[in-house]
Amino acid sequence: MKISLNEMVFYGFHGVFAEERSLGQRFIVSLNLTTNHAHDKEIHKLEDTVDYTKVYAVLKDIMESDQFHLLESVANAILDKVLEEFPLVSQAEVFIQKPSVAIQGSLKSVEITMQRSRN
Repeated sequence: MKISLNEMVFYGFHGVFAEERSLGQRFIVSLNLTTNHAHDKEIHKLEDTVDYTKVYAVLKDIMESDQFHLLESVANAILDKVLEEFPLVSQAEVFIQKPSVAIQGSLKSVEITMQRSRN
């Protein structure tokens, strides 16, 4: 089974520049979770699957409470925590968009994608 949480918007204080870490900015995060499809027929109640409201709470905490210099560090923190907290997740892929980028030029956003599988 695949569970997707799409385009969650958080206000965080991540970035290389001091202004980014003091003023903050919006980040758009999407997360794909994969579970073992062999167990799909056994899902009958919330306890049998991944509670995406709890996944959202984990992401919100990382995005809005922690502070990182790099988006790659944010992605690593998210992937580590999701695999630690949700044993049914066999693979996770996170997409983090930063709409306001300190680049002299015109672009919609910068986005990184990172993926991790359970060993």
